Amino acid sequence: MLKILIPTMMLIPSATLIQHKLLFTSMTSYSMLMTLLSLQWLHTPMMLNNMFSNQYLFIDQISAPLIILSFWLLPMMIIASQNHLKMEPKSRKQGFLMNIAALQTLLVMTLSANNMTLFYILFEATLIPTLIIITRWGSQPKRLTAGTYFMYYTLLRSLPLLIAILFLNNQENNSNFLMLTLLKPNTHNQLTNNVLWLACMTAFLVKMPLYGVHLWLPKAHVEAPIAGSMVLAAVLLKLGGYGIIRMTPTNISTTLIYPTIAMATWGIIMTGLTCLRKTDLKALIAYSSVGHMGLVASATLIQTPWSTSGAVILMVAHGLTSSMLFCLANMLYERTSTRMLIAMRGMQKAMPLMTSYWLIASLTNLALPPTINLIGEIQIMTTLFNWSPLTIMMTATGAAITAIYSLQMFMTSQQGHLTKDSKEVYPAQTRELLIMIVHALAILLLTKDSELIK
Repeated sequence: MLKILIPTMMLIPSATLIQHKLLFTSMTSYSMLMTLLSLQWLHTPMMLNNMFSNQYLFIDQISAPLIILSFWLLPMMIIASQNHLKMEPKSRKQGFLMNIAALQTLLVMTLSANNMTLFYILFEATLIPTLIIITRWGSQPKRLTAGTYFMYYTLLRSLPLLIAILFLNNQENNSNFLMLTLLKPNTHNQLTNNVLWLACMTAFLVKMPLYGVHLWLPKAHVEAPIAGSMVLAAVLLKLGGYGIIRMTPTNISTTLIYPTIAMATWGIIMTGLTCLRKTDLKALIAYSSVGHMGLVASATLIQTPWSTSGAVILMVAHGLTSSMLFCLANMLYERTSTRMLIAMRGMQKAMPLMTSYWLIASLTNLALPPTINLIGEIQIMTTLFNWSPLTIMMTATGAAITAIYSLQMFMTSQQGHLTKDSKEVYPAQTRELLIMIVHALAILLLTKDSELIK
């Protein structure tokens, strides 16, 4: 574990020591090497706990795909941010890359923490570099409001989690995730169970986010720079689902999961309907993330092996798809200086090659067979139907609405006549094509062999 964690930490001082003209090239090459090193976790799933574990950190079949996803997107974030940072002085470029590297290090440690208290500390620590990226390198004046929303929603909902972890540690004299799965939990009365469950789960449900406590997400996405949007959509939202899966053994079953699952499945429809009338492209993709995370929240709360497998598959698939969509949206924003869908029409005439990547991203977002998104969604829908047949009404309706707004987004941005302001749009650059190819390659490889992350 340390042979990958220590080089990841060394990315932070590397950002300050590398020459200015080699800064982005060296950091991208270094992070791509880290990505290749991390791929070894895919090939030894049954040996992960023996080979890559110690007293404080461990990797298993749940955390390995998410850690690899974060490493896979690290070089893509650096490449995508080059145009955004082009006019910045050297010190600010270094500060940005240091923040990205610090966030990556904290994410890897959070996803491999073996101890509840350590997990909580690292879970909250990821907030700091993300907040700095949004508030410092965001492009609009409202970024400070977005940062405030992000801070208060995430931090205030996490304080009960700390109290719950200390209470459980006091009860069991142990806070190790692996030990808690083996110990028989102490029996409490129903009120204590409900309060404990709420304290443990609220922090993760806000982070996902669950529909109803999702208002911070569209603001954060819209105001964040491209690297912030990519890491937020691809990995930070997945910490919520990962946290629920990890904390499940500590909680005795409670009736509170019924209204929560109802809210999550209802949110799939509501966010889909919101997406149908959104004019801001980044806000549309952000609301799409809320709908997909509703499926993941439902699956993780049911707590069956089939639903957990489906949740991990959908988290990885959605991480790649939403990251690709945000990159495409950023490419249009850099050329048109607007996020309004109506002002982006006719891009197929100006950027014909990018239209094919828009089609791939839109079709994977609506879970076209045989993509990896479909496998995850079908698994989750099946387990939800077995748990309660009524849920098929909401999940099927949500899937239909997702297909409508995904195709509407594609048609609005690509077809039609170019606006007068868009006549001078330049075609895709090599670095942008590289980002698209790497995203599409990961989606296609996982579609071919989804056993890698099951």
